[in-house]
Amino acid sequence: MSKLYQAKHELWLSVLFASFAINDKQIKRDLYNFSTIEFRHMKWVGGDTLRSGDDYNYDRTKTLKKSGSVFEVLVHLLAELEETASLYSENVLDTRMKTDEDYMISYITTLLEDRNNNAEVTAFNMKRTYGDKHLPQDQIDALTMFLFEESYKEYELILVYAYMQARTENLTHFNVFQDLIDESHFHLQSFGEMMAKMGILALPRELHELTYKVKDIQKFVVDGIAEEEAAKEMCRTLSGAIEDDGLKRFFNFVNYQESYHIELMKRLL
Repeated sequence: MSKLYQAKHELWLSVLFASFAINDKQIKRDLYNFSTIEFRHMKWVGGDTLRSGDDYNYDRTKTLKKSGSVFEVLVHLLAELEETASLYSENVLDTRMKTDEDYMISYITTLLEDRNNNAEVTAFNMKRTYGDKHLPQDQIDALTMFLFEESYKEYELILVYAYMQARTENLTHFNVFQDLIDESHFHLQSFGEMMAKMGILALPRELHELTYKVKDIQKFVVDGIAEEEAAKEMCRTLSGAIEDDGLKRFFNFVNYQESYHIELMKRLL
């Protein structure tokens, strides 16, 4: 079962980061929607694993293939979907996951049949520019550092809160974890899209087991509140450093969202 969980974890990341990499708005939107389905699959497989008396972890071997075209991205994704299908058994959950992915496969196959869908992918070109905004190098450097650190942090929070949510019987905790997971999905999407626009899209680094196997929830929450305060400070610093009104508004927006995350986390205490 742990092999299937790892495969679903890696497939979720593949679909998610494919959605970040591709510029076509409709394909991007469709792939992101598929990624939310893959995340639910991952959650369901984790729940089944726990109910069977087994456990799972967040180990992964996946690397991000730095493709130069939409079709390259889609072909890699198609191969991973077909490989994952070989792990399914004959049960209700696996049948559901297989039929979901059969539809994804048919969708991708249809896209590949039309050459008009192929286009350059610039998400990995390392140009480190931000669209038509002519930011000075020091601002580009600050934005780059922020995006790498915060995309990892949001990925970490999604997985840590999901791990804890799967193991709690406290309804308040469950609901708070869900809110925080949803918020972190939004932030990861926002930061991933920005990284792709700058040509620096990359997978977040792996989580160490000690990061998500929380033994002292009170210490975890207190430390988490401190991290949220640090994230707020990073947003404030970046907003003050970048001389672009649109980016300033965005980072102030994220800053105020982090404030409410702190209030949510206090409920866990």
